[in-house]
Amino acid sequence: MTTISQIEKESDESISSEQEHSDHRLFGLITFLIADGMTFAGFFAAYLTFKAVNPLMPDAIYELELPLPTLNTILLLVSSATFHKAGKALENKHNSQCQKWLLVTASLGIAFLISQMFEYFTLPFGLTDNLYASTFYALTGFHGLHVTLGAIMILIVWWQSRSPGGRITSVNTFPLEAAELYWHFVDGIWVILFIILYLL
Repeated sequence: MTTISQIEKESDESISSEQEHSDHRLFGLITFLIADGMTFAGFFAAYLTFKAVNPLMPDAIYELELPLPTLNTILLLVSSATFHKAGKALENKHNSQCQKWLLVTASLGIAFLISQMFEYFTLPFGLTDNLYASTFYALTGFHGLHVTLGAIMILIVWWQSRSPGGRITSVNTFPLEAAELYWHFVDGIWVILFIILYLL
C-alpha cells in the first residue's frame, strides 16, 4: 500500500529529475553553435590557405568599398545591444519594453540583409569569377542565411513574449536567452568575416 510519505518522495524525485534535465537544452544549443562555428572555421581556413598557397592574379584582386560592410558591422553590433536590453526588460517583467527591443533587433537584422543584397548588386565580380569571388559569396551568403534564421527566431520570440497570453515570461526566459546567444554568435562570426574578407 502506497503511503503519503512515499507519494511525496516520488513527487520530490520527479521535480528533482526535471530540474536536472532543464539545463540540457542549453548544452545542446552550445554544442550546435560549436559545430556551426567549426563550419565557418573551415571556410575561413580554406580561404586563407588557398590565398597563401595560390595568390590571386593582379586582375583577380578587387578593392572592395568599406562603407556598406562597415555599416553592416555597426548594425549587427547595435542589434546585440538591443537584444540584451530586451532580455533585461523581460527579467524585470516589462514585456512591452521587451517586445519593443526585440522589434528593433529584428529590424536591424533585416536592414543588414537589405544592405548586403545591395552590396551584391554593386560588386565588380560574379560568383564564379575566381577563388576570392566564390569564397566571398559562400561566406557572406552562408552568414546571411544565419542572419535570416536569427531574424525569424527573434520575431517568434517577440510574438511569444506578448502579455498576456505569451509563453515567454520572466519565469520562462530560456527561449529568449537561446535566441540571444545564437544572435551574439552570428554577430561574432560577422566580425571575423569582415576582418578576413575586407581588411586582410
